[in-house]
Amino acid sequence: MAPTPPTDAELNVFIRARLASLGIDLDQLPPGTAADPETGSPGRDSVLASLRSFVRGTVAALAAYQMPAPAGTEPIVARALSQQPAPMLYPSISTIGRAR
Repeated sequence: MAPTPPTDAELNVFIRARLASLGIDLDQLPPGTAADPETGSPGRDSVLASLRSFVRGTVAALAAYQMPAPAGTEPIVARALSQQPAPMLYPSISTIGRAR
């Protein structure tokens, strides 16, 4: 059974909570869809609509991505390999605080 996609209201709660954890308050934007004539800030409803579209489209695609495994790799091993950290130019910044 496929999961039920979230409603607009559920996504709004998720988006607001995620932004609040970053210190961003959407209530600072003007209400509605029209931009503020003085500052050019987009309306709160248009921002939420754009973010809902992003979450529905982009996040699912990113979550489904798996790093490619070498040809001939068994599927169970390929899944494990896809969980390896991505190569980094400066890997030391990603290992700070980890036990060695």
